[in-house]
Amino acid sequence: MAGSPVVTAATAKHTATMIFLHGLGDTGHGWASAMAAIKSPHMKVICPTAPTMPVTLNAGFRMPSWFDLRTLDVNGPEDEEGIRRATDLVHSMIEAEIKAGVPSERIILGGFSQGGALAIHSALKCARPLAGVIALSCWLPLHRQFPGAAVGNTEIPYILCHGDCDPVVPYKWGLMTASLLKQFLPKFEFKTYRGLMHCSSDEEMRDLKTFLDKEVPPI
Repeated sequence: MAGSPVVTAATAKHTATMIFLHGLGDTGHGWASAMAAIKSPHMKVICPTAPTMPVTLNAGFRMPSWFDLRTLDVNGPEDEEGIRRATDLVHSMIEAEIKAGVPSERIILGGFSQGGALAIHSALKCARPLAGVIALSCWLPLHRQFPGAAVGNTEIPYILCHGDCDPVVPYKWGLMTASLLKQFLPKFEFKTYRGLMHCSSDEEMRDLKTFLDKEVPPI
C-alpha cells in the first residue's frame, strides 16, 4: 500500500495542481519542500508516496517503488504489469483533482528518476489533456511501444532535465529518451546540466519555476 501523500495547499485561490512523483526508495517528503518553493500561490502540490514492494534490481529488498525495476540494461525486461498499475494510480490522482474542480488542462505531472519515467508514461497514456510534464533524470518506460501506444498529451509541453554526470540513470538514457520523444512531441525541450549527478540543482529548479509560471499562470 502507498503511504499518504504530502500535500502543499495553494495559498491563493486554488486553480492549478502539480502531482510530483519521487524516485526509487524515496517518499513524498523527499520532494515536497523543493516543489513548494517553486510553485505559485494558486497552485497545490501533491507528492504521493509509492507502495512498498520488493525490487529485483536491489536483490529483492522491499522499498517504496512505483513498479519493479529488473535491470539497468536499456533493452532489458520491464515490469509491464507494474507500470500499467502505477499509471492507473496516477490517472486516479488526476481524476480526483478534476472532481475537486481543477480542469485537467491546469494539472502538471512531474517526477524524478523512476517517478519521472512514470510521469511521462502516465501523460502519454492519459486521454485527458494536461498542462504539461516535468521529467527529471529519467527515461521513458516501455519505450518500444511509442509513439504507437500514446493516447493523448502529444501536443502539450514537456521539459526533460538530466545531469551529464548522472551515475544512476545514465545521461545517454536521457539523450535516447529525448531523441525518441522529439519525433512525436512538438513542444518538447531537453535540458542538460553540466556536472550534475543524480540529483537536482538551483539552476534546474529555476528552469522548472519558469516552466510552471509559463504553462499554468494565474487565472
